[in-house]
Amino acid sequence: LASPSVIMGVSRDSMHKRRASGARRKAIRVNRKYELGRPAAMTKLAPRRVTVVRTRGGNTKFRALRLDTGNFSWGTEAISRKTRLLNVMYNASNNELVRTNTLVKNCIVQIDATPFRQWYRQHYGVDLGVKGEAKHVDTSAPENRQKKHANRLKKAGPVVSAIKDQFAAGRLLACISSRPGQHGRADGYILEGPELDFYMKKLHKKKKN
Repeated sequence: LASPSVIMGVSRDSMHKRRASGARRKAIRVNRKYELGRPAAMTKLAPRRVTVVRTRGGNTKFRALRLDTGNFSWGTEAISRKTRLLNVMYNASNNELVRTNTLVKNCIVQIDATPFRQWYRQHYGVDLGVKGEAKHVDTSAPENRQKKHANRLKKAGPVVSAIKDQFAAGRLLACISSRPGQHGRADGYILEGPELDFYMKKLHKKKKN
């Protein structure tokens, strides 16, 4: 059996690191419990599986090993809906995390547009999932809903074509803003405006290459 002193683990101390000059540090004590680290969760896109980890002070972390749903907000409409995660599209830190469908904070994912499309139709009487302007307005919608939509157009302008195209395809680009490995959730927001343009360019460039 290996002695306790040679059992390796994830450590957050600086005793094992070299000095700025490159000289080796001499360890003056053994590892401490408060310096420990844990393996990364590497949350996968699959049916939900979350474990509870006891941490310092009796607190808890929720380590998501697999997730397939999350709460996403639509900023311009000030609503949020629970929806399915479909695919990991982009990760600024590592392409391997895209290939393996690994969920981390700030990764760009595709989500199911259905809950947002249903809300928009119910609230404004307009179906965003239909291509072309002629079929857009639901004529059977009550007058108050049509008035709501007219006020929205006056205030915020129409939904931009990039988002309309995504609604027509049934998939929206979103960013995860929670920490799946710490909170056990994959929540985020729908990409809009300059941020959407930026990531669309990145994805187009990636597809081209």
